[in-house]
Amino acid sequence: MAISTDDSDDPYLWLEDLDGPEAATWVRARNAETVAALTGGPAFAVRKAEIRQVLDADDRIPYPAWRGDGYYYDLWRDAAHPRGLWRRATLDEYRRAEPDWDVLLDLDTLAEREGENWVWGGARTLPPRHRRCLVSLSRGGADAVVVREYDLVDRAFVDGGFTIDEAKTDVCWIDADQIFVGTDLGPGSLTDSGYPRTIRRWRRGTPLAEAELVYQAATEDVGAHGWHDPTPGFERDFVGRSLDFYRAESYLLTGSGEWVRIPVPEDAGWDVHREWLLVWPRTPWTLGQSTHPPGALLAIRFDAFLAGSRQLTVLFRPDEHTSLGGFAWTRDHLILTTLTDVHSRLEILTPGEDGWRREPLPGVPPDEEGCLVETDPESGNAYLVASEGFLQPATLRLGQVGGSVETLKRAPAFFDTDGLAVRQFFATSADATRVPYFVVGDPEAAARPTLLYGYGGFEVSMTPGYGGITGRGWLARGGSYVVANIRGGGEYGPRWHRAALRENRPRAYEDFAAIATDLVARGITTPDQLGIEGGSNGGLLMGVMLTRYPTVFGAVVAHVPLLDMRRYHRLLAGASWIAEYGDPDVPEDWAYLREYSPYHNVRSEVRYPPVLFITSTRDDRVHPGHARKMTARLREHGHDVAYYENVEGGHGAAANNEQRAFIEALSLEFLWRRLVPSTGGLPRQPLRPHDRTSVAGH
Repeated sequence: MAISTDDSDDPYLWLEDLDGPEAATWVRARNAETVAALTGGPAFAVRKAEIRQVLDADDRIPYPAWRGDGYYYDLWRDAAHPRGLWRRATLDEYRRAEPDWDVLLDLDTLAEREGENWVWGGARTLPPRHRRCLVSLSRGGADAVVVREYDLVDRAFVDGGFTIDEAKTDVCWIDADQIFVGTDLGPGSLTDSGYPRTIRRWRRGTPLAEAELVYQAATEDVGAHGWHDPTPGFERDFVGRSLDFYRAESYLLTGSGEWVRIPVPEDAGWDVHREWLLVWPRTPWTLGQSTHPPGALLAIRFDAFLAGSRQLTVLFRPDEHTSLGGFAWTRDHLILTTLTDVHSRLEILTPGEDGWRREPLPGVPPDEEGCLVETDPESGNAYLVASEGFLQPATLRLGQVGGSVETLKRAPAFFDTDGLAVRQFFATSADATRVPYFVVGDPEAAARPTLLYGYGGFEVSMTPGYGGITGRGWLARGGSYVVANIRGGGEYGPRWHRAALRENRPRAYEDFAAIATDLVARGITTPDQLGIEGGSNGGLLMGVMLTRYPTVFGAVVAHVPLLDMRRYHRLLAGASWIAEYGDPDVPEDWAYLREYSPYHNVRSEVRYPPVLFITSTRDDRVHPGHARKMTARLREHGHDVAYYENVEGGHGAAANNEQRAFIEALSLEFLWRRLVPSTGGLPRQPLRPHDRTSVAGH
């Protein structure tokens, strides 16, 4: 029997009207209720002030970007510059405790001068001089941006330079007078997912509407892409299309305008660097007598591959415990990050006449997690690497392959770690799969308030890292913090992700519930003291936990959540996620989506834990209608639900540190009130000594 996917019976469709008067009135009323309920009294003010100190701390690490010109670039936000300063410094300056930064663009001054709520969206500089750049500016933090050409010497936007109106734009330099651009050019120029359908070569001084059409994707594709490789001696142009979130076709664009297909599997990732091609398949790839497993990393010379050779070298092969976490090139070396039971390891691979030599990457202590921050494949073999842990603030080091390693910066500690420890456990899911998770807290303490965080989708791995906000707002108040490594993520490579894909999505939810049950069985917490939090796809996870496992948790916080699985593909970028979840317009897919879609599984007779939804009007990725409608439906059935919608922030729900501090404090205040009913709470741990006076006097 066919299952209807008709949504005409949805009583809250009007809440999808983003700025409609009725919807706006509803949002203002919900915001006022939540602010009144959670922000009154000194506790919230102190919590928000502590979080703001973390975000604005002058001694935090300014993580830099390299662009091939020897400078250390940074976007810096603090109390005096809430929108941010785009700035740069030489290495000698960056080494200093207080560098003399060269400010390239003051976003606060620009926003005030132009009467816009600009949020930084990034910049692409033009090699090899890197004087000109294409700056992306977002109104309120949305994915859609305005692109404008900027001169780093004149400190001014280029009069008559490349300028593109607000859209979800893909842009790349070809040379000083040409760029590849994919953008909204009117009807027919976007895919069903809302991304550019065409790639054009735009020449300086000509109208964008008349730019040469280079490539066109289908309307049902996710989008088209085009980029230029400027490496001297290896200059190349590529175009292609994303068929869905995990499959793509890509082509080398020859000088005569021909397309040469890059003959890798549609679901494989690939990368070129100088003479090398790297390929990482998501499903088994058979070449001759060899079958390469999902999650492997393979190398071959690019020209040889296009000429028909299939003699690929295996640089990494996954096993039951180890997966590929990522990689980056220096000029002459490849740096790999691998995860073994969610613990990272970095190594250097060097191609030579006798094959690839490998050795550990210096600069990461054995008891800390390593993260490659930056390389400069254009000009040298230096690298930046950070090491940290749940309880260890980050240290940033500068290394030279084959040379020395220098400590550049150390992040401050934002909370006292005395008596705290990190433990890793494995829960047993419903199908007997062992699922890892990390617990941070006092290992000797009795069951106490615990915050469990999860995501579980899109191959995203949840790895250990230092969180000053969580440390201050949760751990320092006596709570335990847990990070779940459930299926759907990338912790064990493509197999871990595919295990919870489409109709198998409930495996991720069973994993999360198993971790919650395991936490209680170990005496770490109780159901009434267990709070959970997640955002985006993790917000969907929260919605399913709320409606499918209501007795397992004491409180739920969902940020920018996906909740209506019948209409998600019709809202904003939702169509691009069909490969992850399934297509609700296909009856067979809707049959399983309907079983867990949170919006369609709210019941009056079930007692749900209290829930807080947080979203943004300017989120143009996951429509705020998801959270709005879910809140309305829960209210209709008499459940305990709070709602807050920020007017700015995009998919991050916050456009600056003040907004982020408010939202983080709101979430923690909600959780603490629901999980610790006693007004006295738990003993408070000390802050950093020099912070105590300023917080108390806020």
